[in-house]
Amino acid sequence: MLNRAALILKAKKPFVQWLNETDPNDSRPPLSLEEVNEDRTVYLIDSMEAEDVEAWIAMNCANLFESELEDWDTDAALWPAKRDLELFQQWFSAECFTVLVDTGSEPLADDEG
Repeated sequence: MLNRAALILKAKKPFVQWLNETDPNDSRPPLSLEEVNEDRTVYLIDSMEAEDVEAWIAMNCANLFESELEDWDTDAALWPAKRDLELFQQWFSAECFTVLVDTGSEPLADDEG
């Protein structure tokens, strides 16, 4: 069992609408909410932070927002100028899981470290 909690963000319709409006690739059909939420990033946070995950999200909103936007579009010039907690909550919902069991056989490794 890991001493972490898993935070998963789920896109809401306004985010998908923004994605479809800012995508310069007009030749593809618009993305659906289901397509956007098929493969989501899992953020591991300290298990103590999960006790008040809303406060943790508020403190880390800018980083989470940028991470989610960058996953879809690396051109920051296309991102909304005002990326505050209010817009974040309109675009994403959060789920937090506090029991994580590592069933892998290899040691945990940081691919950036």
